[in-house]
Amino acid sequence: MVEYVCRFCHSSLGKLNNSVYSEAELGLDQLTSEEREDIIIHDTNGQMQVRVVCENCEHILNHYPERSLLPSLYH
Repeated sequence: MVEYVCRFCHSSLGKLNNSVYSEAELGLDQLTSEEREDIIIHDTNGQMQVRVVCENCEHILNHYPERSLLPSLYH
């Protein structure tokens, strides 16, 4: 299972059955090793979490980029 989660608000943005898609089909093979460490998390159950930015958080960051330094964009 691959789950896409917002790195800021932790909202689940979608889930995919990992056996259906390869990392190349998901575009994850294009990431550098540093980006992979920052974006992809593997849990003990073999599930993968891909940390991205949802539209709401992207909107906030575009208008208030300094909020990316805070623990939460909403506080």
